[in-house]
Amino acid sequence: MASVLDNPIWNALCSVDSDKNIGTNDLSFLDADVAPFIGMQHWDEESQKKILDNAPSKRSWFLLIADEVNFIDELEITFTIPLYQFVCNKLNNVTDYKNDITITSLNSSHVDDMLALTALTKPGPFMKRTIEFGNYHGIFEGDKLVAMGGERLHLDRFTEISAICTHPDFRGHGYGAAITHHLAQSVIQKGQIPFLHARVDNIKAIDIYERLGFEIRSTIQFYIIRRK
Repeated sequence: MASVLDNPIWNALCSVDSDKNIGTNDLSFLDADVAPFIGMQHWDEESQKKILDNAPSKRSWFLLIADEVNFIDELEITFTIPLYQFVCNKLNNVTDYKNDITITSLNSSHVDDMLALTALTKPGPFMKRTIEFGNYHGIFEGDKLVAMGGERLHLDRFTEISAICTHPDFRGHGYGAAITHHLAQSVIQKGQIPFLHARVDNIKAIDIYERLGFEIRSTIQFYIIRRK
């Protein structure tokens, strides 16, 4: 049985995140300063032609979808990789980090620091307005942002946790586990199921997520595409 998580971008931009959709009823996408995501219900040849007619021509697009896509000749893949999609139905407490870690809510005044950290660690696309997805939190050492994460795609029963990253100089303190646990707990308290994505070769992150109670639900194809 198909799940809304098999096509998360489309289903988010048609439901909870529809206020961020600047595309059409058949082709959903976001402002470039928010995220490079694009979504459609179907990715057959006729549907893909809608991109040529309705999407800005000088942008690259990120797609998350369960099925492999055969792209039309007018579109090219510039990068692709399989990701594990995790869901958490029961959050575990872990002892990877100290209980006295201070996790701080992030706002627009922190965007420059967030952009610098994500540019260094590359957890996925993070733009100057990505924070508008909401619920971003971070860990500071002094006045330096050293770890962060937040929410991204929102669906009727699910909320994606994203942009989890730690500065290379501050790894090994359990900050990634602390941020992930904090965000997952927040999602669950709102009556939602947290989900997230990780590269299939990101062994350290996968280990953290599984010990927190996340389970692999599916393999999702990640594509970056653009017009030729």
